[in-house]
Amino acid sequence: MDIRDQIADWLRDYLVDSGADGFVLGLSGGVDSATAAGLAVLAVGPESVLTAILPCHSDPLDRQLAEQVIRAFSLRSVTISLDDAFDALMERLPPTQHRLAIANIKPRLRMTALYYLAQTHNYLVLGAGNKSELLVGYSTKYGDAGVDLLPLGDLYKTEVWQLARELGVPREVVERPPSAGLWPGQTDEDELGIAYEELDRVLEAIVSGERERVDPDTLEKVKGMISSSAHKRTLPPVYRRPQAQPR
Repeated sequence: MDIRDQIADWLRDYLVDSGADGFVLGLSGGVDSATAAGLAVLAVGPESVLTAILPCHSDPLDRQLAEQVIRAFSLRSVTISLDDAFDALMERLPPTQHRLAIANIKPRLRMTALYYLAQTHNYLVLGAGNKSELLVGYSTKYGDAGVDLLPLGDLYKTEVWQLARELGVPREVVERPPSAGLWPGQTDEDELGIAYEELDRVLEAIVSGERERVDPDTLEKVKGMISSSAHKRTLPPVYRRPQAQPR
């Protein structure tokens, strides 16, 4: 059984065990969400998958590529513009020059919309995070990281590209430079400061313990990324009251 069928079986079993009726996921026009959508269709059929295009002052190309994915997999979809919601919130927040603080509002608004759709339909929110991004914390906490399950969470980015081709994700989507769409011209690799192919080689070396063939400076950089983002991979710490000592 290949990885496509293994993940599809996992999704199908998870859905049955949860008592939910299907999956909802946001389509960004990128390869990760397109691949997750293709896996969901393979698992439960297009009638049990709802996709959402959620533009928030987004590049029009995002929607065009998302619509290609919808056609490729015969998906149901809704489009909900979040422009006005973003603008209204920004008008009420104190001004800031912190670009990420502003940009991260977008994925958090999308998360809210997806859970609204999920609860409306008794669906689960399907995430699109891959292993490379999860390990180094390249996600928005309570934004795109706010999901119910992650079918790509044990696949490196380079493996996602291969799986996307096997599933029949449109070529333009597969070949598009990865971007979270946080601001005009933003790309994932620029923000990460490392190409995905190199990042995956380093992560594989760290996971396997075979680090001798990795550039020491790059190794330390990636280890720092893993360490500083540890909070994104755990539940919030809970204060525990001291236990009363026996008398």
